[in-house]
Amino acid sequence: MIYEWFKNITFAWPENFILLGFIPFLTFWYLRRRARSQAAMTVSTTRFLNVRSARNRMVHWPFILRMLAVACIIVALARPQHRNDYQKTEGEGIDIMLCMDVSGSMGDPDIPPSRIEAAKAVAEEFVTNRPVDRIGLVIFSGESFTKCPITPDHNTLITQIRSLELRDGGYLAQGTLIGEGLATAVDRISSSPSKSRVIILLTDGKEDAPDTRLIDPLTALEIAKAKQVKVYTIGMGLGASSAEDIGGGPRASDDFLDEGLLQKIATETGGRFFRARDKDGLSTIYALIDKLEKSKVEIIRYKKIEDKFHLLILGALAFLLLEMVLRTTILKKFP
Repeated sequence: MIYEWFKNITFAWPENFILLGFIPFLTFWYLRRRARSQAAMTVSTTRFLNVRSARNRMVHWPFILRMLAVACIIVALARPQHRNDYQKTEGEGIDIMLCMDVSGSMGDPDIPPSRIEAAKAVAEEFVTNRPVDRIGLVIFSGESFTKCPITPDHNTLITQIRSLELRDGGYLAQGTLIGEGLATAVDRISSSPSKSRVIILLTDGKEDAPDTRLIDPLTALEIAKAKQVKVYTIGMGLGASSAEDIGGGPRASDDFLDEGLLQKIATETGGRFFRARDKDGLSTIYALIDKLEKSKVEIIRYKKIEDKFHLLILGALAFLLLEMVLRTTILKKFP
């Protein structure tokens, strides 16, 4: 705690520290003058002079106290200040809903350590880099679920991203319901008053719907268009692709990704479709989206400076007062 306090201390006039160089000269002058002022006489023995009293031990204290007072005054002249810098971020943000596939295939290790872990890490970085945006999270596999509603609380959102598991720990049904995931994301973001509303949909598969499906992908697309929500789609995994291909991983012979659907969703809502073959490629995609969807950010920096020389002046006065007390009491000289 004391270290943290001193770490923020700066000096407005540090050139005054050169005055500390006079203290060694004053000390030398004091010792030399004292040696010259000593009287001399011849005696047969000095044994009786070796008695050490409290007064003898304190004979140099007045000078030491005076030098301490001088040192305090010099440091005070350097004008120590306690500085506290902080900043406030303000601006007009964008509402963004992350819509992430957590089906079983997202556990594939072709993008180390696995597709889901790579997606989580990059999503967290994306959230951290957009301080004024409200962001939420929807997940889907055989059903969809709002993991985190649209919120400015990025710490809570990041906690939810880090806790993601395949099929959300087994609570979601098997399958890949892209349509219901998109529809849920649109529903959560459509009530937002923000002028710009964006969904980033990430999946590694194609629509694999059980009989309980309520909304197909094309219906979800029409809902997104009607609500004027822009959708960026990202396809993860290996395989041949005609999309904006980002990532240098090897190509696989088979590919279960429905690129046509993802391309259609992105194009008709005003977004773009990307293909990620490795974690670096996925990071690049999020960086591109970050540039495409700019927020108006204003960072206001504050600097609070408090002068801290007052204690040094009080310390100097205390040392001089103590010197005066010693000279008029214990070290008083009688004529």
